[in-house]
Amino acid sequence: MSTATFVVAATGSDVLNVIAAFVGGAFIAGALIWAVQFGMRVQDRELVRPRPDEQPRLPSTGAIREIREMREPNVVPLAERERLMPYQLQHGGKRNKDQQRKRWLPGSSGSFGSGGLGHL
Repeated sequence: MSTATFVVAATGSDVLNVIAAFVGGAFIAGALIWAVQFGMRVQDRELVRPRPDEQPRLPSTGAIREIREMREPNVVPLAERERLMPYQLQHGGKRNKDQQRKRWLPGSSGSFGSGGLGHL
């Protein structure tokens, strides 16, 4: 083979690479354009956003504040045949008479696994 054949073969390969890159880029650009148009069509079918006068308002009494209180724990009943579902459990517990927060005992460990003696 002569040098001219190698030059033609090399040139043909470069041209094919450029054409393949151009076709791939055009395909990706077309896919992105289609995706944007599809998204715009989906957005047009969605419900209209509420106007400012349709937005929820604060109650006349003002914002609701957090209430902290100690509650008695609920006893979970034993399941006899089937497992219990969440809607079968009681909601909440009674308000505890003692509203003082439980504190760590002096000399006890600070947390699980800290190596201390624990609650004595």
